Amino acid sequence: MNLKKQNRIQPNMTVLDIVATFSATEAVFKKWDDKAGECICCNALFEPLEVAAEKYGLELSDLLADLNEVAEDSQT
Repeated sequence: MNLKKQNRIQPNMTVLDIVATFSATEAVFKKWDDKAGECICCNALFEPLEVAAEKYGLELSDLLADLNEVAEDSQT
């Protein structure tokens, strides 16, 4: 049995889908707003996460890790 849990949030999910499914992730996006230079939820709501990360020069793997950690915690 694979002990590693599958990441719930994937790079092709939109910011809106992520926040709508896992409301606790809104705090993660707010934390990353400083790195982005603007509100991600306000300005990239309908973009896939991978597109938003590229647009703002964010490290996708780190952002995904933060989001999935919060999503996992909120589901347990």
